[in-house]
Parts: sequence; C-alpha cells; structure tokens
Amino acid sequence: MTERFNLPENLKPLEDLAMNLWFSWNPDTRDIFREIDQELWRSVGRNPVIFLKSVSKQKLKKIADNQAYLAKMKAAHQRFLDYMNPKSTRFEENYPNLKDQVIAYFSAEYGIHESLPNYAGGLGVLSGDHCKTASDLGLPFVAVGLMYKHAYFSQFVDAEGNQQEEYQILDHTNLPISLIKDDHDQPLLVSVPIIDQTIYIKIWEAKIGRISLYLLDTTVDKNLDEDKEIIHSLYGGTRETRMRQEIILGIGGLRALRKMGINPAIFHMNEGHSAFLGLERLYELMNEGMSFKMALEFVRSTTLFTTHTPVPAGNEAFEFDMMDRYFNNFWPELEISNDYFFDLGRNINIHQHENFSLTILALNLSYMANGVSELHGETSRDMWQKVFPGIPTHEIPIGHVTNGIHTESWLHRDMIKLFNEYLGEDWRHHIHDEQYWDKVFDIPDDVFWKTMLKMKKDMTDHLRRRYKERLERFNGQHSYPAPNEILDEKCLTIGFARRFSPYKRATLMFRDIERLKKILNNSERPVQVLFSGKAHPHNDAGKSLIKQINEYARQEGLRGKIIFIEDYSINVSRSLVSGVDVWLNTPRRPLEASGTSGQKVPINGGINFSVLDGWWPEGYNGQNGWAIGSEQSYTDHNLQDEEDSKSFYDILENKIIPLYYDQDKKGIPHGWVKMAKESLRSTLSRFSTHTMVWNYAQKYYLPGIKRYIKYTENDYAGLFRFYRWNNRIKRHWKNLSVSLNNSNEIMDDNRVFTSGESKDITVFIKMIGIDPEDITVELTLERRFALKGNQHMVKKPMGYVGEAGENIYEYRGRIKCENGASYQFNCRVVPKHEDFYNPHEIRLIKWLD
Repeated sequence: MTERFNLPENLKPLEDLAMNLWFSWNPDTRDIFREIDQELWRSVGRNPVIFLKSVSKQKLKKIADNQAYLAKMKAAHQRFLDYMNPKSTRFEENYPNLKDQVIAYFSAEYGIHESLPNYAGGLGVLSGDHCKTASDLGLPFVAVGLMYKHAYFSQFVDAEGNQQEEYQILDHTNLPISLIKDDHDQPLLVSVPIIDQTIYIKIWEAKIGRISLYLLDTTVDKNLDEDKEIIHSLYGGTRETRMRQEIILGIGGLRALRKMGINPAIFHMNEGHSAFLGLERLYELMNEGMSFKMALEFVRSTTLFTTHTPVPAGNEAFEFDMMDRYFNNFWPELEISNDYFFDLGRNINIHQHENFSLTILALNLSYMANGVSELHGETSRDMWQKVFPGIPTHEIPIGHVTNGIHTESWLHRDMIKLFNEYLGEDWRHHIHDEQYWDKVFDIPDDVFWKTMLKMKKDMTDHLRRRYKERLERFNGQHSYPAPNEILDEKCLTIGFARRFSPYKRATLMFRDIERLKKILNNSERPVQVLFSGKAHPHNDAGKSLIKQINEYARQEGLRGKIIFIEDYSINVSRSLVSGVDVWLNTPRRPLEASGTSGQKVPINGGINFSVLDGWWPEGYNGQNGWAIGSEQSYTDHNLQDEEDSKSFYDILENKIIPLYYDQDKKGIPHGWVKMAKESLRSTLSRFSTHTMVWNYAQKYYLPGIKRYIKYTENDYAGLFRFYRWNNRIKRHWKNLSVSLNNSNEIMDDNRVFTSGESKDITVFIKMIGIDPEDITVELTLERRFALKGNQHMVKKPMGYVGEAGENIYEYRGRIKCENGASYQFNCRVVPKHEDFYNPHEIRLIKWLD
C-alpha cells in the first residue's frame, strides 16, 4: 500500500482504490471519491491521486465520521478485493496448466482513464480496453509502454475555429502509478545504447485490475538533459525523437521485463512502433549461443503482430541512412550483413522510394499477424502482398481479430442500473454470451426510452457546461450561439467524434448545404449534430476540417444545429456515446481499420449510421442501424463522395427522422426503441473485448504458448528439430519441380474445362532431399480471364500414389467444375509441418506454372 496520502486510518481503503485503475470501469467506486467533494473531483480531472492529496482535512474528518459513507466505502473496497482475489478466472478454468506462461503486450499508447493521459486516440483506448479485459479474464498478461513527460495535447479552439494545442507537463507522482524500485529502495534502472550514448530508463507500474502495465521513463539524473526529453510527448518531436522512442519501447521494454524477472512466453506487438523488440530478442538469443537463423525461427514462432493502419502514411518508416546511424553496430552483433538487415524492413513506398518499414520488419519477425476487422484483414493482405511473393493474396498469413470495447468502461451508470434491474446483477458474467442479450427485448419500451432520455440529459448538461467555458474565453468576441441556444434534449441528436483526418470525411454532410439546412431546421422534426475530435498537430488538412466545422457552426441556418465540442477525450467520449441518438461514421472505404467508437454507442441505446467500413460490415444486419452507400470501394473520390452524400441525405430524411419522431401519445417511439434494442443486442457481446481478447487467446496466444513450451523443452530440442527441418526444405526447394507427366511436357489443352466437367489429374513432383511427408500437393481451379487473380480459386488436396521413378513422386486428384464459366486448373506444392500456424509460414510455394 502506498504512503502517498495522509488519510485517517478508517479511510485507508481509499488508497487501494485510488492506486488501481480498476476504478476506471467501476462507476460506483468513482462515486466513492466524488461523494467527498464533487466540485473538487471534477476540477482535478477525476484523478483520485490528486483528489486525495487536495481534499481538505476538514472534509476528510467529516467523511471519516459518516457511518453511511464508511459503509459504502467498505462495500466498494470489498468488491475490489473480491475482484483481485477470485476463486477462479475464465482462463484458469480452461487452461490451468498455462497460467504461468506470460503474454507480453507492447503498445506506444494506453487509454485507460483520463487520470492517466497516456494516449492520443483509438489505438490507445483499444490498448487500454485490451489490458482491462486481460485482467477480467485472468490472462497471465503484462503490458509495456512509454511514460510521456507531457500528456497528448489539450485542444483549444479559438473564436475563428482554429485548433490550438497546449501540452500539460505531467507530474508522475500525481498519477495512479508507482515507481519500480530495487532492493535498496532506489529506482530500478535499465540501459539502452543509442548511437554513442547510454540511455538510462526507470520504470513506472500502473495496476490495471490484476495485471500490470509498465511505463518507461528517461527522466533519470544520469541521463543528459536532451536524453531526458526523449519521451517528451506522444507522436511529437522530430524523426530522431520517434526513432529513439521506438528503440526505448522495443529494446528497453524487453530489458525492463528481464530486469524485473519477467520472462514472457510470447510477445504481442500492437502496431509497428515496438518492432525493434524482435531485434533485441534475436540479440539475446545469440548471446546465449544460438545461431541467427535458429534465433530467428524462435522469435517468429513466439511473436504476434497486429497492424491497425490501412493508410500507407500511417505505417512508420525510416530512411536507410538513419537506420545505418542507429543500428550500424547492431547487425555485426547479429552476424548478418547490412543488406540482410535492411531487407528485414525494406519497403518501396507509393513514391517509389526505398525506406525501412517497421510494419514490414514486424511481419518478417512474426509468424502470427492480424488486422483488426474482417475487411481490414483483406485490405492488409492486399497491402502487404509484396512481403509474401507467389502466395495468393487471399491466403497471405495475415488474419483478423475484430476490435471490440471493454463494455463496463463505456456503459453509462443508468444503463448499468437498467441491466441490474431487468437482466440480473450477474449480467457481467455473460458479456461473451451472445444469446443472453436477447433479454433486452424484455425491458419495457417506456423504461428503456426513459433511460435513454436521462442519459441524453446528462450529456447535454455536461457538454453545455464545457461549451460555456469555451465561450467565456472569448470575452464576447465571437459569433457562436449562446449556451442556452444549443443542445435541445428533445431533438434528434447525431454524433460525429474521432480524429480529424481527410479520409474520415467529417464534412461529407455539407456537400449539399442547402438540403442539410432544410433537414436540420424542420420545426416539427428538428435535428442537431455534435462534432468533436482532434487533428494531429502536424496535420494541416485535419486542422482545416475543424476550422470548417466551426465556420458552419456560426453560419446562418446552421447556428445551434452544428456544435463543435473541443478537447475530445475519454471523458468527452463517455458522455457522447451514452447520450447521442445516432452515431455517424463516414470514412472513405476501405481506409477505416475498425472504428471502435461506433461499438460504444449501441450498448447505451444509440444506433449506428455508417459507411460499410471497418467493423460495421460485420455488425450491420439491416435491423440494427443504417448503411451509407454500398460495399464498394471507389478509385474516383469525387464520385464516391457524391454517391455517399446522396445516400446520407436520403436515409436521414426518409428513414431515420421519421422513425425517431413516430411517437405515441406518451412520446415513446416504439419503432425506434425496437431498433435501439436490436442495436444493443447485436453489438454488445460480439464486439466486446471479452470476445476480442478470447479470440486472440484462441487464435494466437494459446498456439504461441504451446509452441514456446515445445521449443524450449530440453534445451531448445524442439526448436532445433524444426530449424533443421526448415533449413533442409529451404535448401532443396529450388530444385523441386511440378509436371503433368513424367517427361515434364506441359499440355495446355487438357487444363481448360467448363461447368459440370470433371477430370482426373495426375502430377509428378521431382524433388531431392524433400520427402512426401514434408509437402502438400494441391489442385487449384481458377476462373479464366478473372479481373483479379485467384479471386475464384478453389483448392483440393491431391493424394500421394507412390514413387514414379528416381526422385519422382506421383500424386492424383479428381476435380469438378461446379459453377458456370470457363476454368483452368493449376497445381501447387507447399511445405507441411505439424508446428505450422499456417501453410505459408515459411513463404515457400511452387506452382505448375
């Protein structure tokens, strides 16, 4: 227990509750602090550490004598203790023998709660939700990140609508984190060489329920002043700063875990920022006496890489000369050439310029990789096919696990009360059970609607207060509507909140501005739209969009109907996703990787209105929201914008607005409530991080852990067997050949056939040093003249017949053309091994032609 606070003895449980971020997904626990002094709680940004240091002794004494309060506090503390010490967890119940095999998760940002502002946006919030769920499920899990000196900027929008950034210096002693110390009560330090300097790093621990997040910090006395500033801010600074931050995250993060005695079984790199982790793991293994190639197999076999970015510019890359300056002492340690080292990340960008891509490095150091939605998995396979030459795009080993949200973190307290009353208080144990949520239809419509209206009032009160504070800065020198002229609680309210980047098309609705004005200003069926979001400080195009929105907010016909809420954050997001009626998302398909903000709205009774991009093609069922446009990707952006904007106006005018305002005499829109319930039912379980993290466990973590155990037993004997097999296959693969007859003649006329036709195919594989049990031989059937290669490919394994000559092996198969059109068969050979995660793991394939 920390000694930071000088509390009366009977209030000591508050220290436990303040120093574990479990409070971030338990509103009843946050209420324990708020009840002491509501205004102070709000003014310190709901930070329990600052709050307990700041509350007056008089109030503490008063509350310490309040028996009713003490009973609530003790009950909250007991719930915390029960959570921290469960009889069992879902992971332990299913995998009791693997509970000590640690999963290490690396990410550049974590959005857990506004009291620890260590995030910029969606990637960080996802990482935070991932950690919370790992705790809930009882995974043996640790997380690693960076402890920034400044929070991601606070956004202030001036009277002209320009984004202004202000960076708050974080006092780490006023955050819910603790410094890791050594046996002498001194900060535990690790070091990382960067060019000709040794950089020292201290480690902060954030407790997130049952798991720990370790944050690396270079503000160490032994460091030069400029090195203390390396972790100055998230995604800020120069390219040199980014390089140094990512070296510290990847290399320093692993060294920190080792120094603390944590030896993970597998590593999960969440985006490419931590890709240098793989290089450090290679260096470690080679220092233990392993060869580079054997170490490479072990690293690949125990690493998962998740890519989040379908936008090329969002994938981190460095120039080769910069890589040379930072790593020219590294590749000799790995006993490889500089060319081989650069090939690990070699990329040719859209400008035909070569650089070193951290995404490609991560793919080359991982046998497990995934995108974050089904569509994003497809996009990623297409985007990175150059890393997997010869492999059909749809078979490239980049899978997908669709993102989700930590349900309890994003549920409004009134929705929690509704669940408790109508579903039973054990609903938290059924988050992953999709059928359970059919029960929401048992909630009476009037009760459901009343809860939605109350949440909407909470949102409008909160946002109006923020809006008023913004206008007060202008001292009357502005043309925005007054606070009492905005945020009508009876009005259909649409929310649009996310990072401002051109591909997200925040201004799509303004394409036909006169039509929009007519829609918004219908006196009988009015509509208002709330915008919020930040643009990256260096993204002038994003800033321009924010300025445009604020100009529209002052324009006649839109004043009071278009409202921009500044300084988008977890706190603002919680308010918006629980209070809006409709959540709007208009990305340029297919550039939205997932888009989890739209998953937070349905669990609070809101409904999605979105382009079919990211998670929404999987979530949309025709009864739980609306789809803008079609499942089509355009090369003509102007045409795409025109088609999508027309779809937006038509659906809003003809479907959304009539459904919302079709209310009975008591003011209840039963049709709307039905869709809202279906929105909740169809989303809560499928797109919860409880489902997401369990999917990660099933698809990647557990196979990775089992392979780790197999490979490390008996002094890496299992790894050595696989390494030797792999070397043998790669050595002889170039001499393997495929033919349709024993004389190697190819008979093209026999390879084309039409619908309904069947053929018995015989192929001959010539190979030396490779045995039949090492390969899979497959027939493939492809549609002729297809616009996109392999898009209609069917594959079928061929049976081994026997030897047909010296080093020649015969295979046979029968294939039938089921569908109309003309088809051509082909044949291919791929390696086969019991350890493989997928058949293209070692990227070898041999085609008939």
